[in-house]
Amino acid sequence: MNLLIKYHNQNCKLEQYGNWIDLKSAITTKIKKFENKLIPLGISIKLPKYYQANIVPRSSTYKKFSLIQANHYGVVDGPDNKSDGYSGDNDIWMFNSLAFKDTEVNEGDRICQFEIRPTINAPWYVKLKWLFINKIKFIEVETLNSKNRGGFGSTN
Repeated sequence: MNLLIKYHNQNCKLEQYGNWIDLKSAITTKIKKFENKLIPLGISIKLPKYYQANIVPRSSTYKKFSLIQANHYGVVDGPDNKSDGYSGDNDIWMFNSLAFKDTEVNEGDRICQFEIRPTINAPWYVKLKWLFINKIKFIEVETLNSKNRGGFGSTN
């Protein structure tokens, strides 16, 4: 499966280990105890039609940073019959963090991970194809040629 990716920060190059792909902080930020902060992940990706990306913390995120993912499970929508999904150049992926003590996340720190899978409404042939995909290839581009949906949290 080929996916178009726009890097907003070259220090956020993806690292893939099996089905999960690590995401990195695009900025250095200090977060105070019980503060909720969106941490940009330095990428925008154009997913294929009928696919979504599921973002969760890495197993070491709490241990290293005392952070949890405030929305517990992030979903990045791919295109469907109604929209381009969250795939515009300015639809930058974020980690919705909640700190349990004062902490600092540095640019390039691996803080979460994602997987790609078909949506529940995907046709059977898309789901069948997904079962046999063994490699995701990211193609770096200057533009994703899709409409911006409005940024993080734009779905009502």
